[in-house]
Amino acid sequence: MLRPLLFLHPRVDLSQGGFTLHWSTVIGLLALWALYEWRAAVHARTDAAQRPSVLQRACLIAGLGAMFGTLNGPLHDISDYYLFTGHMVQHLVLTFVTPPLLLLGTPGWMLRPALRSRPVAAFARFVTTPRAAFAIFNLTLATWHLPPLYNSAMYYHPVHIGQHLMFLVTAVIVWWPLLSPLPELPRLSYPGQMLYSFLMTLPMTVVSIFIVYSDHVLYPAYASAPRLWGLSPLEDQRLGGLIMWIPGGLFFYLLASVIFFRWQSSSRDDQAGAQVAG
Repeated sequence: MLRPLLFLHPRVDLSQGGFTLHWSTVIGLLALWALYEWRAAVHARTDAAQRPSVLQRACLIAGLGAMFGTLNGPLHDISDYYLFTGHMVQHLVLTFVTPPLLLLGTPGWMLRPALRSRPVAAFARFVTTPRAAFAIFNLTLATWHLPPLYNSAMYYHPVHIGQHLMFLVTAVIVWWPLLSPLPELPRLSYPGQMLYSFLMTLPMTVVSIFIVYSDHVLYPAYASAPRLWGLSPLEDQRLGGLIMWIPGGLFFYLLASVIFFRWQSSSRDDQAGAQVAG
């Protein structure tokens, strides 16, 4: 009989403290950082004046750190061994925190050589358009939360890894119209960014409603897990859905507000520049 992943590995006793470390994630994150620094060093040989700024490096390290914190330690243990709620927090960090930090930390010139390949450039132009990016991410999010696929991820570790990788990759794509570092693959205008941010709340709301208002446990692996904090399996499921719904939605409303103020600030700067020129 198939058993969920949380019973295939020794369970972590959270009461004992400590920090569980998964070396595959550590090696992957160090490889990404090494690739970033190698690319910066190669570029510095031809253009010593152009290097990643201190802020860009800080954003990249913060993004890698956020990924490390979700795939290791207590949050990873809670999400894999105990609570659906923990998994939802993990997914929010992997899709709404890590990808924008990685984009903010990566200079455009670091990615530009990839666009020299016509097939790569054509593919990148397609997937980073607002409609395609929106559809790719939200279809991925909704599909992985359907019980057959989600439960498969809980029973087969390679599927679970694939789930997280798909979330990360499609989240980078969905953030591109807002934070693109390349003018060749441009950002949306400020009004377009505000509309895009608002629309991002809608698919998450639909998925969350499906989870929150279900009258039975959709993901049976968590029904077999030891209980934490007095949450029943159904309460855990509903709380996880609410975390996706409310903080996830508020995040994009806050983002739309930030974009609005940036738009107003940009308009004032343009008006001041025009007055000086006049």
